[in-house]
Amino acid sequence: MAKAKQLKVTLIRSTIGQKPAKVATVRSLGLKKINSSNVLADNEAVRGMVAAVSHLVKVEEI
Repeated sequence: MAKAKQLKVTLIRSTIGQKPAKVATVRSLGLKKINSSNVLADNEAVRGMVAAVSHLVKVEEI
């Protein structure tokens, strides 16, 4: 059985000055400070959240 794909999401820009919805999306990805990372399942919900804040995060497939 193949291992499920995962994404490593890293916050590379600050959320200061962003709209509250963008800040909430970053927080829901589990990111608090700049350079903080989180490994998440690769699914449609996570991909949508990453797309919404793509200017603030860096994504790597694991």
